[in-house]
Amino acid sequence: MRPSSGPAGPSVKLFRKKQEKVMATIIEENGPSTRGQTEVPPSSQARQKLEGLLNKNMRIRMTDGRTLVGLFLCTDRDCNVILGSAQEFLKSPDTFSQGEPRVLGLAMIPGHHVVSIEVEADSLEDAQGFGAIC
Repeated sequence: MRPSSGPAGPSVKLFRKKQEKVMATIIEENGPSTRGQTEVPPSSQARQKLEGLLNKNMRIRMTDGRTLVGLFLCTDRDCNVILGSAQEFLKSPDTFSQGEPRVLGLAMIPGHHVVSIEVEADSLEDAQGFGAIC
């Protein structure tokens, strides 16, 4: 039998608040529900949008000023991101092809270091309806 862990710590409370804020934003973007129609849960819609972005070229700006560009391979509930064929730029490039890159290959970016995520416009031509995410 496991001992009780006691009241939720501050990090758990912060995570729950953050999760509630994300869910409220998703519900707000999708509009009010209508009766008589089959609804897809907001979490399922968000998952579908993320799945549509798999293998798309992304640019991730980090808290230390670096920018990583690569293929979006996966993420998790902590917002950690895995990029394939990643390149690192020390200065934030205005386009995906500017700057002097350092080739990293497979890279894991911790979620707490992510400042912004952008999807390359050419990658979105195949995935319609995902432009509003970034």
